[in-house]
Amino acid sequence: MPATVVLLGALAVACVPAAQLLAGAAWPRRCPIAGIALWQALGLGWGLAAVGALAAFGRSGPIATGGTIGRWGVVAVLRLLSLTASIALLTLLCWILLAAIAAVLKARHRQRDLLGLLAHADPKVPGALVVDYPAAAAYCVPGLRSAIVVSAGALDLLDNDELAAVLAHERAHLRARHDLVLLPFTALLRAFRWSATARAANAEVALLVEMLADDRARRRRPARELATALLRVGVSGGGQAPVGALAATGAALDGELAARVARLLRPPPGLPFTAIVAVGVLTALLVVTPATAWLLPF
Repeated sequence: MPATVVLLGALAVACVPAAQLLAGAAWPRRCPIAGIALWQALGLGWGLAAVGALAAFGRSGPIATGGTIGRWGVVAVLRLLSLTASIALLTLLCWILLAAIAAVLKARHRQRDLLGLLAHADPKVPGALVVDYPAAAAYCVPGLRSAIVVSAGALDLLDNDELAAVLAHERAHLRARHDLVLLPFTALLRAFRWSATARAANAEVALLVEMLADDRARRRRPARELATALLRVGVSGGGQAPVGALAATGAALDGELAARVARLLRPPPGLPFTAIVAVGVLTALLVVTPATAWLLPF
C-alpha cells in the first residue's frame, strides 16, 4: 500500500480522537482564537485526509473492469469502490456546505423582511433596531446589510450601561464575521447529527466565538456590565436568536453562560507564547500535510 494512503488514512482517523480531546480541553478558553483556528484545521484536515486517502487507494493500481476483474480480483474491486467513495464524500461535503449557506441566506432574507415590517429605531440603542417582543433578546444579523436587533423586553430589563455592553458584543460579532467561522461546523452538524464529535465541535466553536466577542466587547466596556447583562437575560429565559443570527447569550446551555460570566469577571491567564506557537504549528500541519499529500504522485 502506498505511503500516501497510509499517511492520509492515519491522519483522517487521528482527527476524530483529537477532536474529542480538544472538546474536553480547558486551554482554548484562555485563547479562543487559537482554539477556533485548531478546530477549523481539524475539520479541514479531516476532510482533505479522508477524501485523499480514499482517492489515493483507488488510484494506486489498475481499476477493475469487465475484462480485468478475474485478474485483479477483490483488490481491484475495492480500489474502484474506494475511488467512488472518495468522489461521493467530496460531493457530500461540498453539498452540505452549499446547502447550509443557502439555508442561512434564506433565513436572513426572511429576517430582514420581518425587521423591515416590525422593527424601529430607538435612541436608547443607537445603531440598533428594536422589536416589540416581551422576552429579553439581543442578536445580530450578519451580511452585507447587517443589523443589530434588541427586543423591547431587553430595553425594559437592562440599564443603559448593560445595553451598551451588549451592543459592543454584537458589533464584535459583525466586525469579525463570526457567522463565517460557525458556518462549516453548522454544515457538518447538519450532515452528521448522529455524531457526538460533530455535536461537540459545533457546541465548542459556538462557545469560543461568544467568548471571543466577550473579549472584544470588554475592551470597550467594563466586563461587569456585560456579565450582569448576560446573567439578567439568561435568568429571564430570553436570549434566543433566529436562524442565521448570533445572540449575545447564544451559548447559554449546560452551564456555558455561567462559564462566560465567570470568565468575564475573573479572566484566566493567557496562553504562554510557546503554547500559542505550538498550536499554530499544529494547525498548519493539519492542513498542509494532507494538502501536500494530494500533490504527491499516487
